[in-house]
Amino acid sequence: MARPGLGKRAATYEDLVKVPDDRVAEILDGELYSSPRPAVPHAVASSALGSEIGGPFQQGRGGPGGWWILDEPELHFGEDVVVPDLAGWRRVRMPTTPAIELVPDWVCEVLSPSTEAIDRVQKLRIYAREGVAHVWFVNPHTRTLEVLRLASESWVVAATHGGDVTVHVEPFDAVALEMYRLWGHNAPDA
Repeated sequence: MARPGLGKRAATYEDLVKVPDDRVAEILDGELYSSPRPAVPHAVASSALGSEIGGPFQQGRGGPGGWWILDEPELHFGEDVVVPDLAGWRRVRMPTTPAIELVPDWVCEVLSPSTEAIDRVQKLRIYAREGVAHVWFVNPHTRTLEVLRLASESWVVAATHGGDVTVHVEPFDAVALEMYRLWGHNAPDA
């Protein structure tokens, strides 16, 4: 992670595009952050969650539809460039322009030891400032899902789930989420 010290200029988009493709780069509060691409447990959890939510909420299979769910979208919030693991917008709000400047209704960060502090501090503050209504933190190492809801510019923990349970989680509570799928496991024995 590169961080400018006191007196250094704020990072620019030109700085961001110079970061090698094998890294994820973001600009948070004027600082350039660069992280390695996710490890396998992180990628499995993110891919599984996108698949589980995408079917019923993006494609309408067994659920209400009406959403766009994207993997690692590059979000431009003023001078900040944020890349959540997943983000979702209600379709009625989503523009058809190529750049994404519209604040998502939901974002998910799959936590890694190298990025958890950034996800929980800088990015969470930016998401609150921009008005993201729901943030999920998925931790494949502890096998937990933490659900946050924005209320009066502050985050409220709406729910915390762990293990292989089946849950209904806002804003996607219309369909059950089988959490064992996020950990890359087979169905638990009945």
